[in-house]
This record gives sequence, C-alpha cells and structure tokens, in this order.
Amino acid sequence: MSLGAVFVGVPAETTRMLEGALEGHDLRVDDAVTLCGARGASLHALVAVADHLRREQVGDQVAYVVNRNVNFTNVCAKACRFCAFSRTKRSEEGYFLPIEEIVRRALEAQAFGATEICVQAGLAPGIDARFYVEMVRAIKAAAPAMHVHALSPEEVKFAAQASGWSFRRVLEAMKDAGLGSLPGTSAEVLDDRVRARIAPGRITTAEWIDVVTTAHAVGLRTTSTIMYGHVETDVERMRHLELLRSIQRATGGFTEFVPLSFVHEEAPMTLRQQLPELRPGPTGDDVIRLYAIARLMLGSTIRNLQVSWVKDGMRQAQWLLSCGANDFGGTLINESISTAAGAAHGQLQTPVALRRAIRDAGRVPVERSTRYDVLRAFPGEPEADEVHPLDGVEDPDKTFGSYERLTRDERFRFRLPVAAT
Repeated sequence: MSLGAVFVGVPAETTRMLEGALEGHDLRVDDAVTLCGARGASLHALVAVADHLRREQVGDQVAYVVNRNVNFTNVCAKACRFCAFSRTKRSEEGYFLPIEEIVRRALEAQAFGATEICVQAGLAPGIDARFYVEMVRAIKAAAPAMHVHALSPEEVKFAAQASGWSFRRVLEAMKDAGLGSLPGTSAEVLDDRVRARIAPGRITTAEWIDVVTTAHAVGLRTTSTIMYGHVETDVERMRHLELLRSIQRATGGFTEFVPLSFVHEEAPMTLRQQLPELRPGPTGDDVIRLYAIARLMLGSTIRNLQVSWVKDGMRQAQWLLSCGANDFGGTLINESISTAAGAAHGQLQTPVALRRAIRDAGRVPVERSTRYDVLRAFPGEPEADEVHPLDGVEDPDKTFGSYERLTRDERFRFRLPVAAT
C-alpha cells in the first residue's frame, strides 16, 4: 500500500522502508537506524506512515487510566546517575511511608475515582520480599477492586536478594497477595554498555529480561519502557525496540510501550558533569522520530504506544497522538520521580484535561483499566461527559501532598530498621 503524495521528495531507500512497513513487513534494526536520521520530507512521511498504521492497528480511540502513584520511600541503596529522586539512608530528606499510610493513599485515590494504584520506590535497607507481599495484601484487603500495579524489575531483584528467593518465588508470592501487574521500568536502555555508564551496579539486561519473562510466565503482565536521550546511540535504541518485540512475540505479556524522555535538569550526572558525551534529553523532533519508529517496529506486537505528559508536557504529548501514539497514560495524582529530576509539567492531569487534549487531536477519549479494558467511552461533546471526582481538584499539592513536603514531613522520616514498620 502507498500513501502517494506523502513520499514526494523522500529518498528512494526511505520510501522503500516505509512502504515495507505499510505492507506489514518487519522493520529491521538497520533500517530503523536509518529512519532515526529522518529530517524534512522524510520525517513528515515517517509520521504519516506511523499515524496510518496506528489507525489500522488500534483505531481512533485514545485511552487513559485514572491512577495514583505511591513512591513509598526515596531511600535507595543504589546511586543511579540519572536519578534525582533517591536519597541515602542518612539523608535528612529520606522518608518511608508505613503500610497503613500506603493503604490510606490507596483508599483516598479510590474515593477520587482511581482504579489503579502504582507503587514503586527506592531500594531501602531493611525491607525484603515479605514486606512487599504484606504491602500488596494490605492494599487489596482494604480496596479489593483496586488494581495494584507495582514493583519494577529492579525491585523484584532487590526483594529476591534480600530474602534469598528466586525471581519466580517473589513474583508468585506477589501475585498470590493480589498484585495485578508490573511496571516495566528500570529498563532505561537494554544494553549493558549504556547501563554501566548511567547506572553502574543496576540490574543487568539479562536480569531485566529474566524478571519480565518470568512475570509473564506466572501470569503477570507488564509494561515496557525505554529511557532515552542521554548517552545511548541510535543503534542501541533500535536494538532495545527489537528486543522488546522479540519478548512480546515469545510471551505476549506487554500491555504497552512507553518511551520516557531523559529529564536532565537535576540529574546527578548533569550536575556533576560525570559524562562528557551526555545529552540534555531528546529534542522535540527526536521524540517524534522515536514514537513514529516505535509504531512501525512494535505496533503489530505491542499495540499500545503511550505518551508521557510528565516527561514531554501536554502540548507535545498531544502532538504525539498524530505520530503513532494511542494512549495518554494516567492521571498519576502524585508524580514525584520526574518532578524531582526537573520536569515542570505537574504531578496530576485531571480526566477532563486529558479528554480535552484527546478531543482537540481529533480522537475519541476512553477511560480504561490497567489491562486496557474500556471502562467508559466519551464519543459525544464535552457537555455530555460525566463529571469525574478528580475534575474538581484545583490544587493537587494541597489536596494530595507533594514530594517536597513529603521529604520534610517528620512523621515519615526514614529510620532503620523499617521492616517492622
């Protein structure tokens, strides 16, 4: 199939690649790397093809989930060079939320209409797999209908090591406690050269794959991510996408793919000038290229491509809906990690704000579950929409608290040991 005039002025080799994608052929890594250099007419053609494939693969609905982030501690045994969120165990800004406070936040989110609680945190000394199991069990006991989306692969590894358990045992215990799915974060770029540069000592590529594929094997679905725009090459980015595609074909366990722009402003490796080759995050066109290429490479296997308004802002996130994306992520309520790194796009987007952006892009807003079941669609005019409890929140920091306030709250100051908390 051809889009005709779209390819006017586009080099023949690029046209060949794009037409091959339209015909259903896999985009090879070498060709994807070539498309990473698309500029001008070639970039416009790439975006048009991605949007066409998006329409064929998932239609015109754009989904979002009403959720809350609970980052229950910022104390971490690791010192990743890109992370401005973590603190050492002796830091005066280190905090730790006890399980009863995590549960309180889950119940508050439920009262505001949330269907998902997303729990990720630092790797605090003194906790192990039993703590995570107890935490999930307590959330589900208090809010049985709430979907618990929790534990990055890095946290699974940490829990396993602290308890002497296998990855499978951790994951099976978490599932038995009520865990619904895992975030596929801590992936950054799945290449150990890159990982050694930006996060020495962090989970390896092979370990990340092991955790994720084991999760899929025990019946837990995960997201998939990339964090890009720092020291990685185009080849490393595209190999990352190819790896995700191969995992999805083997397991079918990924719900979505989420490209995450590197937020550089407060990152330690920016402030300390640790890496001479470090870039200050991706450019606007770089973000567009990655989303469009992701639709070409992954759309037939990982159908849902999610924008990150936290990383890229609402304006660019809206434009990405025309570049292959079909999902607006979540309301989040308490976004802390990107905000700590310098992102200036807030900690909450209300459902009405998400629907407005989706409609203005010419698409149909849909509220979904974590597993992408449609909970309600909004095909009509805004005036006909059901008012959501979150829509009335004017000051998220005042209503739900902020990361800055949490780091100063003496009630939650981190103190060893925490396992019995």
